Amino acid sequence: MPRQLGELEDTVMTRVWQWNRPVTVREVLEDLQQERSIAYTTVMTVMDNLHQKGWVRREVDGRAYRYTAVSTRAAYAAALMNEAWSQSDNPAAALVAFFGMMSVEQREALRDAIRVVAPTFPEPSESRPDDGVAADEASPESGR
Repeated sequence: MPRQLGELEDTVMTRVWQWNRPVTVREVLEDLQQERSIAYTTVMTVMDNLHQKGWVRREVDGRAYRYTAVSTRAAYAAALMNEAWSQSDNPAAALVAFFGMMSVEQREALRDAIRVVAPTFPEPSESRPDDGVAADEASPESGR
């Protein structure tokens, strides 16, 4: 997944994600102009950049393009979290710190998410096929 979106890119993508349908530069422009003064060419450039970066695909519609999101906002957020986590020299400590920052609502969402994916996790007593190490041997305390 590409790097984090810039402020205006995120503002534009938010509309594309919320509307969940093909959109034109003009539609995004008119919506943005309710909040700020912005030029058509600025929005067109941002949407073209988003296309070049792989965030949206576009199809010709007359003399304009219609843009559609390639992935969801949830997938974008997950990719950002994964990227940040993978940068840590101590992933377990990073997770503990992250969980400590969560609100009660976020922790409940985490519990719900774990319940959804838990059936796909191997049991702790099962060996990992990629390295032959039992999951309980690879705990953060063991240094592995």
